Amino acid sequence: MAMSRRKRAQTFRAVQYGVLVVAVVLLAVLADWGTITHAFFNLEAAATQLPEIFTDALVNTVVYTALGFALGLGIGLVLALMKLSSVGPYRWLATGYIEFFRGIPALLVFIALGYGVPLAFGIRFDIYSTAAIALGLVGSAYIAETLRAGIQAVPPGQVEAARSLGMSQARTTMTVVIPQAFRIILPPLTNELILLTKDSSLIYLLGLARDEYELAKFGREGLNATGSLTPILLAGLCYLIITVPLGYLSRYLERGSGRKEEQGLKVTA
Repeated sequence: MAMSRRKRAQTFRAVQYGVLVVAVVLLAVLADWGTITHAFFNLEAAATQLPEIFTDALVNTVVYTALGFALGLGIGLVLALMKLSSVGPYRWLATGYIEFFRGIPALLVFIALGYGVPLAFGIRFDIYSTAAIALGLVGSAYIAETLRAGIQAVPPGQVEAARSLGMSQARTTMTVVIPQAFRIILPPLTNELILLTKDSSLIYLLGLARDEYELAKFGREGLNATGSLTPILLAGLCYLIITVPLGYLSRYLERGSGRKEEQGLKVTA
């Protein structure tokens, strides 16, 4: 007799589990665990990274990211308002800026600020300024588009109600539209913060003093010193300490936003 669709699905799933178990057993038997342990779980190499990987590298990564995000948020807000402006040159400038910085690798921005500007103009920034400007310039292009979408998602009735109360266009935008837009875009804005956290690893290309190391640079130096991948693994875990909670926060905010929209629809109905 031919098997039913449900039975075929159960059989196929059982075969998949069987293949997976066989693969795990073969890996456990054939793998060179001595080499793997030395490469990834070398306790001596890990000990050389502590506690500086947390007290210096992790803290510096958070500081660099926070500075870049703050600058990017400010520039992005201005760009979003320019792109929505009725003045043509404002829209053209904002569009050109956004397309330019979204279209080039972030690496080029770091190289330009870290090496190009000092060579061409004799202006040298400290590492915190370089990180903030580079991350801010790149992040602002993406944040601007997120903010623009959030502003356009604000119900037109809110604007009309504010204008009917005698508010000017500027006051309506600053006190009614932008606060509501920020509530709408908090989940995608959190994702932008995660991306900036990972982009902060590009700072390792610049000349850094020991106390200025971020996670990627710290892990790279640890790899060179120990010949083990354990410092790189530790650096990756530190990135996860930052990005995983932010990811959960983004999903939580997204669910909260979805519930509010459902409640709004019920009230409207």
